[in-house]
Amino acid sequence: MKRRFDGVAFDLDGTLYPNYRLYIRLIPFICKEHRLLRALGKARDMLRSEAQRQDPQAGEGSFYTLQARLMGEILHLDPETVQQRVEKLIYRGWEPLFKKITPYPRVRETLLSLREKGIKLGLLSDFPPEVKLENLKLAGLWDKVLCSEQVGRLKPDPAPFLALAKQLDSTADRILYVGNSVPYDIIGAKKAGMKAALIAFPLACLSPLRKPGIHNGNADFVYVHYRQLYDYVLS
Repeated sequence: MKRRFDGVAFDLDGTLYPNYRLYIRLIPFICKEHRLLRALGKARDMLRSEAQRQDPQAGEGSFYTLQARLMGEILHLDPETVQQRVEKLIYRGWEPLFKKITPYPRVRETLLSLREKGIKLGLLSDFPPEVKLENLKLAGLWDKVLCSEQVGRLKPDPAPFLALAKQLDSTADRILYVGNSVPYDIIGAKKAGMKAALIAFPLACLSPLRKPGIHNGNADFVYVHYRQLYDYVLS
């Protein structure tokens, strides 16, 4: 019997591990650098917006140059200083925290089992994932790892999803994308033509989230435990 998927692709933050385990460790940083974080969030919202994409100035320079320019306008700082601070304090500064973060139960076992069954594994994150994966002890399990920043478009834009499907030597309709964010992961994957699975909190099993619909971005599958995801992929 032909498998329903050639590959399964995953988001990283909040999907391979619970977000709260990172947020707890970030409390001192958030208190100290809340302005920088707020500016980063606003800049990324602008980058995601249709209006920003249609701006003739939006495509000038690399993704990181544009992000730094937008943040600089918010913070009233020069873009070079902003880019250096984001690189040092957020991109590189957060990575050591992942040495103390434990993934969801059975994540590694699920990934290994899917590979043994011939399923290609991909990962797509809006932030650089390589060092995080190493510190989570999940490196070396993937056929392809991609940061959407490399594509120049953040989720839910379909471009990074389609780029990952191409790197996995497959088509979007043969890929299941797994994430924890409805606005970014589920809606983005569906816009790209992928099937989508949503990881939910355990109490979600008592809610309408278990059924595809508007509340979960029309996710094709909602799961709580990784064993459920494994069974779904191979069913």
